[in-house]
Amino acid sequence: MIAAVFTSLWWNGSGNRVESMEISKGVQTKFRTNGEYIEVYQDQAWKPFFTKGINLGASLPGHFPGELPITKEDYLRWFSMIDEMGANVIRIYTIHPPAFYEALVAFNQRKEGEPLYLMQGIWSPEELLIEKQDAFLPEIHEQFQQEIRDAVGAVYGAVTLPEKMGKASGKYRANASPYLIGWHIGTEWDPVMVQKTNKLHQATEPYQGKHFRATPQASPFESWLAEMVDLVAEEESQYGWQHPMTFTNWVTTDPIQHPGEPIYHEDMVSVDPTHIEPIHWKAGYFASYHVYPYYPDLFRYDSDLKQVKNDQGEIDTYKAYLRKLKAHHDGLPIMVTEFGVPASWGNAHLGELGRDQGGHTEERQGEIDAQLMREIHAEGYAGGILFVWQDEWFKKTWNTMKFELPEDRRSLWLNVLTNESLFGVLGMHPGKEELLTIDGDKTDWEKLDEGQKQRLEMSRPGLSELWVTHDEAYLYVLAELAEDFDPQTRTLYLGFDTLPGGNRKAPELSGQTLDEGLETLVRLGDAKESEILIAVNYDFHTRLYGKRYRMLPVKEEAMQDNSGVFVPWKLAVGMAMEPPDSKAYYPMEEVVAGKLRRGTTDASRPDYNSLTAWEAKGRIVELRIPWMLLGFTDPSSLQVMSYRDEGAAFVTETTKGIRIFPWTVERQAASQAPIAVESDKPYPLTKLPRYKWEPWEEVHYHERKKQSYTRIQQVFQELTEPNRKETKP
Repeated sequence: MIAAVFTSLWWNGSGNRVESMEISKGVQTKFRTNGEYIEVYQDQAWKPFFTKGINLGASLPGHFPGELPITKEDYLRWFSMIDEMGANVIRIYTIHPPAFYEALVAFNQRKEGEPLYLMQGIWSPEELLIEKQDAFLPEIHEQFQQEIRDAVGAVYGAVTLPEKMGKASGKYRANASPYLIGWHIGTEWDPVMVQKTNKLHQATEPYQGKHFRATPQASPFESWLAEMVDLVAEEESQYGWQHPMTFTNWVTTDPIQHPGEPIYHEDMVSVDPTHIEPIHWKAGYFASYHVYPYYPDLFRYDSDLKQVKNDQGEIDTYKAYLRKLKAHHDGLPIMVTEFGVPASWGNAHLGELGRDQGGHTEERQGEIDAQLMREIHAEGYAGGILFVWQDEWFKKTWNTMKFELPEDRRSLWLNVLTNESLFGVLGMHPGKEELLTIDGDKTDWEKLDEGQKQRLEMSRPGLSELWVTHDEAYLYVLAELAEDFDPQTRTLYLGFDTLPGGNRKAPELSGQTLDEGLETLVRLGDAKESEILIAVNYDFHTRLYGKRYRMLPVKEEAMQDNSGVFVPWKLAVGMAMEPPDSKAYYPMEEVVAGKLRRGTTDASRPDYNSLTAWEAKGRIVELRIPWMLLGFTDPSSLQVMSYRDEGAAFVTETTKGIRIFPWTVERQAASQAPIAVESDKPYPLTKLPRYKWEPWEEVHYHERKKQSYTRIQQVFQELTEPNRKETKP
C-alpha cells in the first residue's frame, strides 16, 4: 500500500491549498489516470476530473507568435475571463515567456476554489520533420530532446533560456508545476514523414525506457515517440513530480481504417497510442486527438460513420467517429484536445450538419462548439479542449494564402475570409469596430475626426454625400442618397476601381460606359441579390483554379479586358480529387464568399449578426467590405492583386487609392431591356476623387468576447464529471 502524504504547495488568498499525494518516497502527483478516466487528488481523496479546456495561442494582432508579444497583464486578464467561462484547463502548444508562468502562479494563488490548470505542450521540430522525412535523424532527435528539457525547466521555474529567434527566452523562476495536469508533446504528424520513417528504420527494436516503453506491435515512429515521452518523464522525475503523459495525434494518423476516405494520403499510416505504455509512471498516460467535424473528408463520405444518430435524431458522423475512436482505445483515457469551428466570413471546407470550416456567425459558432463538446462528453471521453481562446490574425489557410501578398505582413491586417484567423472565443476586433456601427445611422460617422474619414466629392444622380474610412479588416462606406432607399423598388450599385483595367461597360451599368474599368461591383437590394461581384478577368479564383489548375471551365472571351462580365466572388472549399491520389473522381467544390448580409454590427442588440455587411435606414446606406473582396492582398502596404500573370505565382501592384462609382437603378427600369445606345462620351471615372490612406506598421484593435463565449460557458457549467456510461462502437 502506498502511504499518502498531503503537502501544501501554494496558499492563495482564501487559505485554500493545492494538495498532492506522495506516491513513493519523494515523488508527488496531483493528477493520475485510472482506467479510462483522469482523476484529481482533492480533499484527501482521488476524484473524477473532466477536462473542460481552451487552447491558448502565443500571438496578438500585429505580431507573429515568434515575436512573443503577450504581457503578464494580458495573461492575467485572460485567465480571469477563461475561469469565468468555466474552463478548468488551459493548454499551450509550446514554451511561453516567463510572464505566462508568473501570471498563472499569481492568478491561482489568489483564486477562490480550484486552480486553473495547465496542460503544457512541447513543440516538435515540425518543419524539419516534414523537410527531412526521417524522425531519427540526429539533428531532429537532438533538437526535440533539447526542447523537452527546456519545457520541463520552464514549468518548474528552473531554467534560463537564451534569446533565440522565434523562441521564448528569459529567466524562468515561477514554479507552475502544482497546477500542471499533464504533458502534451509533439504536433500533428505528417503521414508521409511517418511512413518514410517507418520504412527507413524497419529493423528498429521497440524502445524500452525507464518510465515508458514501446510494445512489440509498435512501429519505428511509435518507438521514437515512446523515447520522447520517456525523456519528458525522466526530466520531470528530477523535480520529484509525476504528471500524466500524452502526445499529439489527429484523424489523419489515427489507428482506425477508413474505407470511405477518398484521399489515400489521409488514411495511409497510423500512429497508435496503445502501442506505448508506462512501466514506472504511476501518474499514467492517455491518448489525445485533434478532431474537427469537417476534415478529412471521411466525415462526409465514409458510410461506416453514417450509422449513428445524435440526440436530435440526425445522422451524425462526428459522434460516430468519436465512438469508434474510443472503442479502439479501450481501457485508456482519451481526450479531444482540439475541436471547434470559426466565426469567419470565409469558409475552407464543408462539414456534415452545417459544421463547415467557417461561414458562421459568432452565435452559430457557439452552438456548434457546444454541440461538439456535449458529444465528446456523452461518448465517455476524459475531456475536450476547445480551439482557440483568442483570434490570431497571422494565421493562414489553404484557400486564401496564395492571395495574401506579401506573406510576411499577414499579422498587420485581418482577412475575415481566412477562417483560421477567427477561431477565437475572444474576438480581436479591428480598430473601427468600437467607433462605427453598421446600423443605417450616421451619428457615429459624424463623431469621427476629420482625419479619420474622407468625403469623396462628386456629382451623381440620386447621391447627396459619400463618405469613406477603413480599419485593419474593412473598407467602410456611408452613402446619403437624395431619397429614401427601399431595396424592394430600387437597387444601389457601387463600382470600385483600384488599378488600370477592368470592365468599362457591363449590363449592370445600364448602358453607361466608363473611361476606366471597375474591378469589383457591389449590388445592394434584396437578400438574394446583395453581394459583391468581381470582373471575371480580374477574378483570382477563376485565374487560379480555371487557368492554372484547370479545375473550372474558362471562357477565353470572358477573360479579355473589358469583357463586361462580372461574376460572384467565390472561395474554393474542396479541390478536385481524382485517381491515383483518390479512390474516385470528386469535382472541385466552391462557395460564394461575396454575399452581403443586411443587419447590424451592434453586439449589444439581440439581432446582432457578426457577418453583417450593410444596413439602410431612410436615405442612409452603410456598408463594410472585407479588403480581399476588393482585390487587396495587403491593405497595410496598399497592395492589390495585379491583372498580370507571371508564371505560377500571382503578382501585386501598389494602388494609388480607391475610386467609387455609385448609381441606382429602379426595379421597373432594371426589368426592361438594356439601353442599346451608349453615350458617345464615356463617363470620366478617372476624374472622380480617390480614397487614399497611408501604409501602416502598427495595428489598432480591441478585445471583445464573442457571442460564442456564453454558449461555451453554458456547456462548461453543465458538464461537471466524466460520463462513465458504456458506449458501443
